[in-house]
Amino acid sequence: MKTQKRSEIEESSKWDLSSLFATSEEWKDALEALKQAGSQAASFKGSIKRGKASFLKLLKWLGETNILAERVGCWAMLNYSADASDPKNIRQYGMASQVLASLGAALAFFDPELLSLDEETYQAYLHDPDFQEYKVYLQKSRRFKAHVLSEGEERLMALQSESAQTSELTFSDLTNVDMDFGTVEGKPLTQSTYSTFMQSTNRATRKEAYDKLYGIYGAHQHTLARLYEGSVKQDIFSSKVRGYASSRDAALFPDKVDGSVYDTLVASVHAGFDSLHRFYEVKRRALGLEKLAHWDVYVPLVMQKPFHTTYDAAVETVLKAVKPLGDEYVSILGAGLTTERWVDRYENTGKRSGAFSSGCYTSKPYILLNFTGDTLNDLFTIIHEGGHSMHSYYSKKHNPFFQYDYTIFEAEVASTTNEQLLARYLLDHAKDKDERASIIGKQLDDIVATLFRQTMFAEFEDQAHKLAESGETLSVDVIRAIYRKLLVAYFGNQVEFSELSDMEGLRIPHFYNAFYVYKYATGISAAIALSQKILEGGEKERNDYLAFLQSGGSRYPMESLKLAGVDMSKPDAVNAAVTHFATLLDEFEKLV
Repeated sequence: MKTQKRSEIEESSKWDLSSLFATSEEWKDALEALKQAGSQAASFKGSIKRGKASFLKLLKWLGETNILAERVGCWAMLNYSADASDPKNIRQYGMASQVLASLGAALAFFDPELLSLDEETYQAYLHDPDFQEYKVYLQKSRRFKAHVLSEGEERLMALQSESAQTSELTFSDLTNVDMDFGTVEGKPLTQSTYSTFMQSTNRATRKEAYDKLYGIYGAHQHTLARLYEGSVKQDIFSSKVRGYASSRDAALFPDKVDGSVYDTLVASVHAGFDSLHRFYEVKRRALGLEKLAHWDVYVPLVMQKPFHTTYDAAVETVLKAVKPLGDEYVSILGAGLTTERWVDRYENTGKRSGAFSSGCYTSKPYILLNFTGDTLNDLFTIIHEGGHSMHSYYSKKHNPFFQYDYTIFEAEVASTTNEQLLARYLLDHAKDKDERASIIGKQLDDIVATLFRQTMFAEFEDQAHKLAESGETLSVDVIRAIYRKLLVAYFGNQVEFSELSDMEGLRIPHFYNAFYVYKYATGISAAIALSQKILEGGEKERNDYLAFLQSGGSRYPMESLKLAGVDMSKPDAVNAAVTHFATLLDEFEKLV
């Protein structure tokens, strides 16, 4: 049961990074080429104002350079994520970060020059067929005009970008590499196995894992609080320098998302607190407990029979679930999850916890997993990350480089729609009433985790940043007080908390990418609506959804989602998701 070393994992179970580079030597050559590109950048200064031909030459060079930069950075990040205990991976990640920061500094002239174009010339370029593949990029860049600094200031911001990652990287190394959480029942307690322990049928096991994990976090609480405060200060610094009203506005601006979308999400979720609190009361009764503790809330509503699946069997189920998306989708995803080796499957020492999908324009859409096969969540994680990777596949296939990169706002819709398809597939193939209740219970748990919990996280980020922006010091006591108040509001009187419960606010990795998590909540709201359209509609609804995946970064997220039939500028989708949750809860109570 010990965590394996990277070298002990079979090659067929690791991702194949050869679509980036075949060897470390090739990567080093590319890194050197990227350094040379940085040296060449100065020769392009003034190209935009020298006319169409020189501007086009610059854009072509910029595209080639950025594609190379993506490959270099992606290789280093993926290897570092797979094993942060390997000194070579640490060194390569540092080298890539340094070169990419230097390149950014060398290109500091570009945005100020682009935005200094007079409106007549700019409009002429937008309507010129020779600029067609750059049109969307130029339009989106123009929108940042009020927030782009002078060339010298942009260079300073680029040079500072590497050190800006210090809080996040230190948090990752501290929690994934340095912290030792011990064992529970003779099994190692890690960031990845913690969720398995939290679903144990043995309450004493859950409490032991909970106390040990948060005990270690508590022992490092001042360091963790300082790291998070540093991340928040970095957000505030950047937003102030660029002239945004707040760090939240700065984070929402690139997606062209109004702050009202964020506030409406919170308000709609608060309106559903009665159903959420009823859910915890139902869970208390289902578990036969006098009082529900924080270490009880992640146990499935229906205590499932011992579950285990192999990776291959899990993939087979996933492919059956996505069949409504068409034969091509199923075929491509199936190959990616198996023979094409998009996936790094199993946990190893030094590997980043959780899961993600990542890649670049010229590479496979890679997936990092920590698959155990011991919970149903593993199936949902595979189909979730598979949704991200298929989104990337279609985006790259149907768009030029300058407009292929979709936003995280859209990404969470693609992944969560796949989860909804899996839930429906499992319900349709439930053998009996008990299995149906178990699957509905899983859906309820997932909606709580993705809609309600992520909105709670979003509230925490908003409150923490607003406090810091008002001049308040984000000490460990302040951070924990904010988080405890939210715990009480969201869980209600049905759940009791320990002295360490609010330490949870200091262990969420996504908080180091501020104002990200609300997109999970909006994503599941859109996904519930879209999955119903796909399952209840026909070829048109499927093609509308595939058109959304293919749109890549060619539109702003609100616009691309309208392609698929969902308007997230209105509260309807979130309200419908809250109502759907209440309906599922009603059915669950009738079943059991």
